[in-house]
Parts: sequence; structure tokens; C-alpha cells
Amino acid sequence: MSRFVHPDLKDVSLSAALHALADPVRLAMVAKLAEGETLNCTSTCPVQAIPKSTLSNHFKVLRGAGIVETRSEGREMLSTLRREAFEARFPGLLASILDNQRTGSAA
Repeated sequence: MSRFVHPDLKDVSLSAALHALADPVRLAMVAKLAEGETLNCTSTCPVQAIPKSTLSNHFKVLRGAGIVETRSEGREMLSTLRREAFEARFPGLLASILDNQRTGSAA
């Protein structure tokens, strides 16, 4: 049984998704996940100096917004971007935000 809550994306509001993606650290985490398939929590972290409790909170917000799915595998917590499901719920949103983040454009 998973100890993580992963909402059905039909229950996620646009404001919750935008809130999760508005934080620069969470956005960098999502960008790293967008580059690969599955990463452990420390590999996803864009800055090494983030306390584990803060990192856990960032993942909780991302999971709550339906952006990330986390599963436990042994002692590791592995996270995956829920790209297809998120895209179905909010067409073009994630791609647009990630493109904007990559080019460094101001929102």
C-alpha cells in the first residue's frame, strides 16, 4: 500500500497546478523529471542545500497538484512526472511552462 496520496487529476484545480509550478524550486524539480523517466528524491533536487523536510514538502505539493507520482522502492522514493495525465487535464500547460523556464523568459 502506498503511503503517498496521488489525486485523480479531474479533482485538481488549475489554481492548485499553477501554485505548484509557481515555486522556482518545484519548477526546477519538474524540469529535471521532464528530462528523464524516474528519479530518486535527491537526484530530482535542483539545489543540494535543501533540507529533506523542505524537499518532502515540495514533493507533497507536486503530488497534490497531480504533477508527480512517487513510489517507494526499498529505501528509495522514486518520482515520475505524470505528463500524459496532466496534459489530458490541462492541455499545453506543462509544455508551455517548461518551455518558458528553459528559455528563461519572464512570465
